Amino acid sequence: MPRGSLENHLFRRGSYFQPLSWNLRMKVALGAAKGLAYLHSGEAKVIYRDFKTSNILLDTDYSAKLSDFGLAKDGPVGEKSHVSTRVMGTYGYAAPEYLSTGHLTAKSDIYSFGVVLLEVLSGRRAIDKNRPQGEHNLVEWARPYLTHKRKIFRILDTRLEGQYNLDGAQAIAALSLECLSYEAKMRPTMDAVVTILEELQDSGEAEKRQGPKAGTKQAPAAAAASASKSSRRLRRRTLGGTKETTVGPNPKPLLARSR
Repeated sequence: MPRGSLENHLFRRGSYFQPLSWNLRMKVALGAAKGLAYLHSGEAKVIYRDFKTSNILLDTDYSAKLSDFGLAKDGPVGEKSHVSTRVMGTYGYAAPEYLSTGHLTAKSDIYSFGVVLLEVLSGRRAIDKNRPQGEHNLVEWARPYLTHKRKIFRILDTRLEGQYNLDGAQAIAALSLECLSYEAKMRPTMDAVVTILEELQDSGEAEKRQGPKAGTKQAPAAAAASASKSSRRLRRRTLGGTKETTVGPNPKPLLARSR
């Protein structure tokens, strides 16, 4: 792909791989989320099992495409709740229940998405032994900050140089925390994730068109609250057993052929 992988832009230094702006990071996150939502849609769900930054490829316009389906598995069918399989994938991205039991579900992918979302926010790798003691595992290090809105800035990528919307960052951090829930059933569906990311993107575009208004809060603040409400509403529907909200009648696949 023309722009290489998300991994390259987040972690590699050099003139070719420039740090991604906040808006581009959100665009890539939404595109990747739509790709996973497509895999999880329909009766014959596909579990990706190896969702990570190196498998998210970017085209000329920074549209995200998922690649490398070598570890993908068909989801459970009938009354089965999971697929039992040998634990495979990449350390740092795999869901805890999958590591401990080998039980694979679509919610396993959602945990991995939460890790990637955290990498997008922080500019840090999921596992980095070069970091100081206590910061090797990104999720373990960042989790305490994700629960406090006033501490979110401590995990944000310094290469953003302050060029981000704090309300939007807080909403993304909250979404990441939901995806990283220890209990799989507490994680949102990918359709719910797409809905939240689309709301945040729409609010950002509205702000660009209108510009900040004196004496009023900017649009992203309301969008962050709206996104949070949507997340809670969709989670209640999921836990309550009612029909989940979907994004569009025919989600468009955002997948790249694996080599």
